[in-house]
Amino acid sequence: MSPVLAGVLQLLALVVALGLAYRPLGDYMAGVYSSKKHLRVEKWIYRAIGANPDTEMRWPAYLRGVLAFSAVSVLFLYLLQRVQGSLPGSLGFSSIDPDQAFNTAASFVANTNWQSYYGEQAMGHVVQTGGLAVQNFVSAAVGIAVAVALVRGFARSRTGELGNFWSDLVRGTIRILLPIAVIGAIALVACGAIQNFAGIHGVGQFMGGSQQWNGGAVASQEAIKELGTNGGGYFNANSAHPFENPNGLSNLLEIFLILVIPFALTRTFGRMVGSLKQGYAILATMGVIWLGFTALMMWTEFAHHGPAFDIAGGAMEGKETRFGVGGSSIFAVATTLTSTGAVNSFHSSFTGLGGGIAMLGMQLGEIAPGGTGSGLYGMLIMAIIAVFIAGLMVGRTPEYLGKKIGTREIKLAACYILITPALVLCFTAAAMALPTPVHSMTNSGAHGFSEILYAYTSGANNNGSAFAGLNADTQWFNTTIGLAMLLGRFLPMVFVLALAGSLAEQKPVPATVGTLGTHKPLFTGLLVGTILIVTGLTFFPALALGPLAEGLAS
Repeated sequence: MSPVLAGVLQLLALVVALGLAYRPLGDYMAGVYSSKKHLRVEKWIYRAIGANPDTEMRWPAYLRGVLAFSAVSVLFLYLLQRVQGSLPGSLGFSSIDPDQAFNTAASFVANTNWQSYYGEQAMGHVVQTGGLAVQNFVSAAVGIAVAVALVRGFARSRTGELGNFWSDLVRGTIRILLPIAVIGAIALVACGAIQNFAGIHGVGQFMGGSQQWNGGAVASQEAIKELGTNGGGYFNANSAHPFENPNGLSNLLEIFLILVIPFALTRTFGRMVGSLKQGYAILATMGVIWLGFTALMMWTEFAHHGPAFDIAGGAMEGKETRFGVGGSSIFAVATTLTSTGAVNSFHSSFTGLGGGIAMLGMQLGEIAPGGTGSGLYGMLIMAIIAVFIAGLMVGRTPEYLGKKIGTREIKLAACYILITPALVLCFTAAAMALPTPVHSMTNSGAHGFSEILYAYTSGANNNGSAFAGLNADTQWFNTTIGLAMLLGRFLPMVFVLALAGSLAEQKPVPATVGTLGTHKPLFTGLLVGTILIVTGLTFFPALALGPLAEGLAS
């Protein structure tokens, strides 16, 4: 079987699996966030934290819950790393330095999971399981909760109430993420991923020297790392490591876990607003972009000519032979179009245009299908911009799902769109202008610039993947990327929840013959065009200095 055919078959199998899971999972999640009943274990949690799950919150209260929970999480994870040397199960590792502890705490709470350390050489079992794995669950649940609050803003009228954050957080963790992650972990163990609490042990001589590995609860963390679109990992090689991702089957399973909730949330959205066709329109937009990026990535990585490429079946540098070009390309697009950040190959070794595709996927805002929750609310923000543009074309006040998109709504949507590019471009410019940060670049010229641009793009978009050529374990990068991750995660949530509150207070507007059909293919095309144009106008100059310059020169 040719490598190209193998890659296409993997993509088709993935599409079929996602299609089979779409309806039941989407309907189930809609039921979870619409139910008035509480499970017994959920009631125990509410009593422990002193929350009343039946109290409705307006957007400022909902936001305070998000920020307070996240601030406590950052502080807890920071302190856990700082005292690691005194904890049992530390595997003899010392406590983490302050700047790296801040960076890691910000990273995992922001659902970014950027790592400037070697996991197998820095973090013991307590920090991995009691700190990082826990944040993999709850940070993903926070993202879904904010998305559900925005959906309620569209679904409700004449009220500013958006639900209860604590209820949404607990339900998302207990009823959605935990059971799917358990099943995923069992499947990964069956594929060959390790799951233990073993210490450091030698594995014999290797090229004249000894080699050591440490065990860990890898399969369980790998499952929620992918399912919650987190990233990171037990090992520095991430999902390229055979203990995390043993073979082609586990690779396909991990890609499925990455994509299944973000895609299924469009069904949840349609169910909660009372129009499944609206959910299908958002799904179609996400699907067109994802399939387009995947096809383009596979083409760039397969298309290079020459004896070495012909023998290898494509641009195999930096890729694992057990995954090949096809499996690596699908994985790379899935992680950079979501906020996952896991890698099964090294993006710095992709072709110049291939690395640019991965970077552009993040710069779209990671909305196709995006992170757990963040992808849906990011796409809905872009939908609001699209209907606003359509309204300008026909001279009509824009409407979306029966809600008028006025001055306040557009200002909030515009602020959401501008935050991440401002963070990426300002931090990148500062790093290139100052004398010290550029010493962290492995390469000079366009590729070196791409390393820094990719790092801040990954951090501010809460992706977490790395270009694998930048030494980011410095005080400058630990601090600035940490700030980019926190600001890139929580500032957009402020505008999303404010927008949700504004929409929920409105009286629904009945549809007329002049109302734009936002459930039709025409709107899907408009939305895709809006996303590409907004991103292109924002990032094209920076991309021209990095991956485009490199790709055209090769």
